[in-house]
Amino acid sequence: MAPWSRRSFLLGATGMVAGSALSAFTRADDRYDLLVRGGRVIDPSQGLSDERDIAVHHGRIVEVASNLPVFSARQVIDATGKLVTPGLVDLHAHVYPQGSALGLPADELVPFTATTTYVSAGDAGANNFSAFKHYVAAQSRSRLFAFLHISSIGLAGFPVGEMLNIDYADVDLAAKTLAENPEILLGVKVRESRNVVGANLLEPLKRAIAATERSGTQGRVMCHIGDAPGELEALLDLLRPGDILTHAYSGAGNDTVKDGHVREAALRAKQRGVIIDVGHGGGSFDYAVAEAALAEGFGPDTISSDIHAVSGNTPGKPYLPWVMSKFLNLGLSLEDVIAKATVRPAEIIGRVPLLGTLQTGAPADIALFDLVEGPVTFVDTKGAQRRGSRYLSPVQTIRGGRPFGRPYPLPFSYP
Repeated sequence: MAPWSRRSFLLGATGMVAGSALSAFTRADDRYDLLVRGGRVIDPSQGLSDERDIAVHHGRIVEVASNLPVFSARQVIDATGKLVTPGLVDLHAHVYPQGSALGLPADELVPFTATTTYVSAGDAGANNFSAFKHYVAAQSRSRLFAFLHISSIGLAGFPVGEMLNIDYADVDLAAKTLAENPEILLGVKVRESRNVVGANLLEPLKRAIAATERSGTQGRVMCHIGDAPGELEALLDLLRPGDILTHAYSGAGNDTVKDGHVREAALRAKQRGVIIDVGHGGGSFDYAVAEAALAEGFGPDTISSDIHAVSGNTPGKPYLPWVMSKFLNLGLSLEDVIAKATVRPAEIIGRVPLLGTLQTGAPADIALFDLVEGPVTFVDTKGAQRRGSRYLSPVQTIRGGRPFGRPYPLPFSYP
């Protein structure tokens, strides 16, 4: 097999393989708007892993069964030989283009990520959230949610640390914004790295927690780590059940793994219900940390990409299917990897019934993949390599019953 490259990944995602056809049917008695036919359907929410057809009508899944009638559909996607899963749900992405220093257009990422739902991880703070809501989320085909940054300016000033001036962490303003936007805001994001918080140490995290509590929304805190200030135990002990620890395997210093073993405080956090999230990004996934963590039961609850304008062109390739493939080759089952990027983050979002599933009545958000068998090399964000034997390659994505068109342009081009 030819050596893997970012270019082959992108180009492979821009066209259906031979034999996958999109056909049109028009009848007076149409029953289905779309039929995805003959694929291996994997839906962890139902424990389903078998060949099935999926019928869609008015943007929702109306039937999942074998041998559904082709003549009853306006459109048919032949998924023979493909994996068919719920559309991916990325709990940590940066999808506020033009409004933050890291944001990318969500819709342009879809062909390379098979992602139908993205969560903007602190791109916007209270002062620039309204523009994200009205000019980005409302005009995107992708479904968008967000964590509000505790900094009122969000990531607009990146790479300057947004918490070097603690006055930006306005608890009342953040709480008010959360309370006014419960349909889209999941909670508060905070970055706890020394170059971000400076002398303010854990005060931004404490204010993020206070904002969620003051809002009355039961919002979560998503806490970024990587060279966190002080003792990591103090940070971990602040996190509540349901809060999210992202970049859990970063290797950036002051890690969840110390001297080859998972810190007791990290294990305690997971045991009491803190959600362990990958957040791969361009500098936040270290194989040495991840392997030690998995060996001691500190695996991820959710697999997310941390895709953004800087990370997207790094050797680690933090596209969500590629990050999932890394964990597949670290020993997680295919079903588990899919669950951690579909139903599990959808449950955390908790805003859309049956999101992240292929159950009858669910939104018709569907992803098709090739499961490519053969030698492949993965790279972490420190340049360490691991050999693998298979990977997921997206070939089609359907959002709300409508396939994304082809051919796709490349999502972005940065030097």
